Amino acid sequence: MLKTFKIGGVHPPENKLSSGEKIQILPVPEQVIIPLGQHIGAPATPVVQKGDSVKAGQLIATATGFVSANIHSSVSGTVVAVDNVTDAAGLSKPAITIKVEGDEWEEGIDRSVKPDHNITLSREEIVKAISAAGIVGMGGATFPTQVKLSPPPGSKAEILIINGVECEPYLTADHRIMLEKAEEIIVGVQILMKAIDVKRAVIGIENNKRDAIEKLKNLTAKTLGVEVCPLKVRYPQGGEKQLIKATTGRSVPSGALPIAVGAVVQNAGTALAVYEAVMKHKPLIERVVTITGKSVKKPGNYLCRIGTPISKLIEAAGGLPGDTAKIIGGGPMMGRAMVNPDSPILKGTSGVLILNEKEGTRKPSRNCIRCSKCVSACPMGLEPYLLMTLAGHNMLEEMETEKIMDCIECGSCSFTCPANRPLLDYIRLGKARTGAMIRNRKK
Repeated sequence: MLKTFKIGGVHPPENKLSSGEKIQILPVPEQVIIPLGQHIGAPATPVVQKGDSVKAGQLIATATGFVSANIHSSVSGTVVAVDNVTDAAGLSKPAITIKVEGDEWEEGIDRSVKPDHNITLSREEIVKAISAAGIVGMGGATFPTQVKLSPPPGSKAEILIINGVECEPYLTADHRIMLEKAEEIIVGVQILMKAIDVKRAVIGIENNKRDAIEKLKNLTAKTLGVEVCPLKVRYPQGGEKQLIKATTGRSVPSGALPIAVGAVVQNAGTALAVYEAVMKHKPLIERVVTITGKSVKKPGNYLCRIGTPISKLIEAAGGLPGDTAKIIGGGPMMGRAMVNPDSPILKGTSGVLILNEKEGTRKPSRNCIRCSKCVSACPMGLEPYLLMTLAGHNMLEEMETEKIMDCIECGSCSFTCPANRPLLDYIRLGKARTGAMIRNRKK
């Protein structure tokens, strides 16, 4: 019997249109825009200025504080601006703009195809190499990886869990790298195991990716301490707490981190990036991104340089369809609408979804009918209908009491609501305001 988590969850249409499309290399653009805040935590501090020449893989901004990440140039060329740019949401954010000139890489970066299995670095050296390479969570959360690999005093990791679930509809980037970069991912898993000093790792993959399950099972059969755990298809199984429950049976307490139950969770894409950082000396300057949608001519998976305009990815997929209603950064459940398609691909950009008019038009919202479907669907055991009401009235203390900060923003409540209530929109707003109140209280 396939494993899964216990509370809530929904089954949206999978729409994995690009799952059979092999990874293609997106051509290097004429110019890249590399934001300084591509991660949770403090934005990086620039170490280059206008007029400087840079190479692909060169450090251009350093981490600011413990929870931050280095930023590297994804191309070779000349820095033409260190200034604010408009991001996908239409907000002004600091970034470094580079005009591309050739494709010269930093010395020491190994670009060979043959995987290297000889892990010689110590635990401390591995964490240092990951930090230097600017690795962050590739599943979308973008938490600096070196922080996850450094548990607080008194905490001890017991198991590494690799998230190969990719439960978000439409997205297939992780699926493809598990098929095409399986050997490298397994080495990355072993590196992460050494970094946190554990003897057991579990790779969780939903059962709709049977080819990836089979491939990784064949490889892990020869790898001590690493196993593949097929999972029942259920959204949002890719959430950390849901994946930990599904694979180990352990429940992370409210307000606690996975390390509280001895678990460290890393995305499959992160494991690949860790392999490249430690074994190839390659910083995080490119990633695989899914471009998809029912009206898209050529849905696919592309290896893209960080900072490439999303419009270039759309062009590669056949251009913007005539019936486009919305461009979503990410998937339909947790993704956000873009107002600027020329905004750049980031470290956390797993996919770009183009919704047609039928899918992208919201149905009219009606009054709550007290059916409690949102409560049944919530994987965190919350009451979304109540949280929406509290958020609408800006009742911060009450939202904190009702554990709004436990919300993982999966969108299951909005998906299941027969009255088409914008539950997630209100809860996101309320969560942001409540989080600000809690931070101010701590200050």
